[in-house]
Amino acid sequence: MRPLLLSHFTATSCIGQGLQPTLAALRAERSGLKRCDFDSVDLATWTGTVEGVDNEVLPAALQAYDCRNNRLAQLGLRQDHFGEAVRALASRVGRKRIGVFLGTSTSGILQTEIAYRQLDPATGQLPAGFRYAETHNPFSVTSFVRHFFQLEGPAMTVSSACSSSAKVFASAQRMMAAGLIDAALVGGVDSLCLTTLYGFNSLDLLSSQPCQPFDAARKGISIGEGAAFVLLEKLPESLDADAILLRGIGESSDAHHMSSPHPEGLGAIAAMRHALASAGLQPGQIDYINLHGTATPSNDATEGKAVASVFGKHALPGSSTKGATGHTLGAAGGLEAVISALALQQGFMPAGVNTHTVDPDLPVNYLLHNREQAPQHVLSNSFGFGGTNCSLVLARAS
Repeated sequence: MRPLLLSHFTATSCIGQGLQPTLAALRAERSGLKRCDFDSVDLATWTGTVEGVDNEVLPAALQAYDCRNNRLAQLGLRQDHFGEAVRALASRVGRKRIGVFLGTSTSGILQTEIAYRQLDPATGQLPAGFRYAETHNPFSVTSFVRHFFQLEGPAMTVSSACSSSAKVFASAQRMMAAGLIDAALVGGVDSLCLTTLYGFNSLDLLSSQPCQPFDAARKGISIGEGAAFVLLEKLPESLDADAILLRGIGESSDAHHMSSPHPEGLGAIAAMRHALASAGLQPGQIDYINLHGTATPSNDATEGKAVASVFGKHALPGSSTKGATGHTLGAAGGLEAVISALALQQGFMPAGVNTHTVDPDLPVNYLLHNREQAPQHVLSNSFGFGGTNCSLVLARAS
């Protein structure tokens, strides 16, 4: 594939709102996880909550979209002058030539949970002010962002569990290659809700302590929330040396099981190999892997096997940043792509926070501390329920 430029990007999660706070937390090897105190949840687990979401007020013209997920989206869009970059791009290429492709898993389902608490006791009807299409519907966040910037190009939501906001890069790349658009706003937004917290608890996948990806004592995930946005453009005639490029994309679907990955990681292997092939790179040219690393016993074991199959045992340094941010589900792919871009731009490889003793049965070269080594090429993995997989290759321009 022809490389694309990440001309502007931003990230908001429990470790920071915007790139500088995010980078500071990564540099300090600091986690943003805390004991769960979200809403009425009564579970012994830890979550990655973004502060200030409830203080966001949507514009009057977009009040129909009001829900936690869209407030989180707006909070994210206000960081790093992202809005100014979008408007400048629109004035340059036209509003109809910018696509919007966002990933989410549960979207604004919290708004529906709140609505069900307010059912009419006599009729059982939902409250009159409840707006499903603008809040709970998976397209809600994409529609909100599109209207927020008054963009008029193609728009879609990808909801493929934890690979959602990695796969949007592929959707945008295909439309750009087809000549349907000149640029794209991609990313993902996912917010805390009771459905995911109690749902993952029912599957015995929640950890009672901060999650520990690839640790011998790992017990499960810590759910987080986040918003990440990227502007993708065709390469200009000249590039800054520290420009970040999307070099390769690999997608697969092994459809092995509704919630468990293929035990040998066949889908993950296919996604990584396709990403390398589309980037025109050999495995040895990747310098760092941002692992999916959810901290469940089976997921990390499967990813370890898959990485060893593609890159060789203990060959490449890698880590999962979910120990810092929690698992942001549908936003994870986008958030970790931005973290990977930061690693490339700032010249370091981030540590796997909260991991203390790497599982000796997992064939990975796991970073327990930051490595002050500048990567040239980074692979970012996102693997979701149902066997939906996506790997991205990001690189420095020079």
